[in-house]
Amino acid sequence: MANGRESVYGMTQRQFDYATQFIKLKHGIRDMLRYPKRELIVNFPVKMSDDSVRIFTGYRVHHSTSRGPTKGGIRYHPDVTLDEIRALAMLMTWKCAVVDIPFGGAKAGVICDPKKLTREELEHLTRRFTTEISIMLGPERDIPAPDIGTDEQVMAWIMDTYSMQKGYSVPAVVTGKPVSMGGSLGRSEAPGRSVAIIAQQAAKYSNINLDHATVAVQGFGKVGSTVAQCLAESGYKIVAVSDSKGGIYNSRGLAPAAVKEHRKEAGTVLGYRDADIITNERLLELPVDILVPAAVEMQITGDNAERVKAKIIVEGANAPTTPDADRILEERGILVVPDILANAGGVVVSYFEWVQDLQVFFWDERDINARLEKVMVNAFKNVVAVREEKKVDLRTAALILAISRCNEAIMTRGIYP
Repeated sequence: MANGRESVYGMTQRQFDYATQFIKLKHGIRDMLRYPKRELIVNFPVKMSDDSVRIFTGYRVHHSTSRGPTKGGIRYHPDVTLDEIRALAMLMTWKCAVVDIPFGGAKAGVICDPKKLTREELEHLTRRFTTEISIMLGPERDIPAPDIGTDEQVMAWIMDTYSMQKGYSVPAVVTGKPVSMGGSLGRSEAPGRSVAIIAQQAAKYSNINLDHATVAVQGFGKVGSTVAQCLAESGYKIVAVSDSKGGIYNSRGLAPAAVKEHRKEAGTVLGYRDADIITNERLLELPVDILVPAAVEMQITGDNAERVKAKIIVEGANAPTTPDADRILEERGILVVPDILANAGGVVVSYFEWVQDLQVFFWDERDINARLEKVMVNAFKNVVAVREEKKVDLRTAALILAISRCNEAIMTRGIYP
C-alpha cells in the first residue's frame, strides 16, 4: 500500500485469494502459487556516452515453473518496482495457463528512462543487464520478450549477448525479435489482435448488435491501435481513442489508420481533424458498447467504476481494473473480460515463435493469425464454461481455470525430492 493506494502486487494477490475459495488446494500448494519461485535483483554499471559510469537497478522474477520454462517481458521504465515485476510475473503464469500453453510466468524490469538514453547507452545497458541475469535465462529455462520501453531491437541485443556467451546463435532465448533473426510474423500485432478477437467473442456472448456496436480505446499505442484497426475492419465503430496527452471523440466514428498516421506525425492523437478533445478520464465514462483500457495499470477503480457506462470492458493493458471496481462493475451487470485472457495473444505468438526457432521451420502470417484465433476462441469458451458452472465473474473464472491447471501440473509432477 503506497500513499493509501494498493499496489498492483497486492491487487493480484487479492484476486488470487478470492479465486482460490472455489478450488480445492493443499495449503502448501496455495502458498507455492501465491509467491514467486525466485527473484534476482541486480545493480550494474553502464558506461555512458560522456565516458561517465552510471549504476542501474534491474529485476528478473520467476513466478512458476510447474508448466514449463518461464516466459515474460522486459520493461524499461523510471517507475519500475520489484512489487510491480512480481505482480506481472504472477499474471504471466495465469495468462499462459488460461490459453493452455506450456510456459510459466516471469517478468523483468530496469529502472531507467529509455527516452533519455542514446542508442549506444541503451545497447550498453541491455547487454550488461542480459549478462547480469543470464544465470536465469535459456530457451529451456526462461525466455524474455518486449514490454514497455523495449522493442525488437532490444531483443536482438539480448539474443546476441546470450549467444556470444554460448559461442553459437540461440534464437529461441528471446521472442519478439526481428523476423530477420528468427522472429515470428504477426508477433508485434498479436496482443492487440487477441484483444479484438476476444472483444468480438464477448459481444456475441452478450448479444450486442454488430451493426450499431461502438468502441472506445484508452491507450493508442501498439496494443490499442491494433485493437481499433482490427475492430474497425470487422465493422465496429471506433468513437474514441486516447494517449497519455489526452483523447479524441467523434460519435460518427474515427478512422484508426488515419489517426495512427496523424499520431506518427504529431506525436499525439490530439489535433486529429473532425474530432472533439476529451480527457482519458472522460473516455472511460463514455456510453459505448465496448471499452478497451489499453494504457496502464489501475485505471478503473472504486472511485470511477460507478460512472462507467460501457456494456463490456475488454482489458488490453495489464491490471487496468482494481478488485473494488470489479465488484461494482459485476453488481451493475457490466461484463469485464480480464487481461490474462484478452491480451494473451502476445504470449501465444511468442510461443509460436519459440516453437519455430526450436524446429528451424517458419510459418506464414496467415497461418500464425489462424492459429492465434483458434487458441483465443477456445480459451474464451473454456473461461465462459467455468463462469457458468461456478456462477462467478469472468476474471475469477479465468483465475480458477489457470490456478487449477497449475495445481494439476504440480500435483502430477510431485514435490521434489
